[in-house]
Amino acid sequence: MARLSTALAFALVATISSSLLVQAADEDMLQDFCVADNASKIKVNGVICKAAEDVKAEDFKSSLLATPGNTDNKLGSNVTLASVSNFPGLNTFGVALARIDYAPGGTNPPHVHPRGTELLFLLHGTLYVGFVTTLPDNKLFAQKLNPGDLFVFPRGLIHFQLNVGEEPAVALTGFNSQNPGTSQVARAVFDSNPPINDDVIAKAFQIDDRGLIQKLRELISMT
Repeated sequence: MARLSTALAFALVATISSSLLVQAADEDMLQDFCVADNASKIKVNGVICKAAEDVKAEDFKSSLLATPGNTDNKLGSNVTLASVSNFPGLNTFGVALARIDYAPGGTNPPHVHPRGTELLFLLHGTLYVGFVTTLPDNKLFAQKLNPGDLFVFPRGLIHFQLNVGEEPAVALTGFNSQNPGTSQVARAVFDSNPPINDDVIAKAFQIDDRGLIQKLRELISMT
């Protein structure tokens, strides 16, 4: 398949993300726009609006996803997220967009988005992706993706991506939340602050060797 243009990919994912508003995780907007005032100390369930007279056209533009992410790390991947925290014009629209770059063999490890469903569009490369349902089934739904393929990860379910090709891969993902949140499973368990009691981890993972728990803490904290 011929490589799709970056512009087309961005347009497609943006359109798909907007369509998710029908089942949006965030509250519906009540005005034309509400550009986030990230400097405000007022805390609400969202972000306070900038005064309308201070809003500029530049507030609705971002080049955050134009530059490839650095994949020179232990995971071999990099997620660049455009959300309300760094793109104020998204405030109240219930959407966010991310670019994920993968080195060959790189992975976006098991994680969850507590506040948003994710729709992934593969631009370049080959990925193995999947998600796991909740108890009691813990059923894995996984697929191999090629350029032009879409895959949806339901809100709140553990999911992952792995580059199984020999070349770098690039994906774009849309969310039906301006702030979907991310919690990596391994880091949440082994790199929490303060640490989870070793007895809890030992019982949950059936690990008798407390030295192994400490080793896992050290390794995961470096990812």
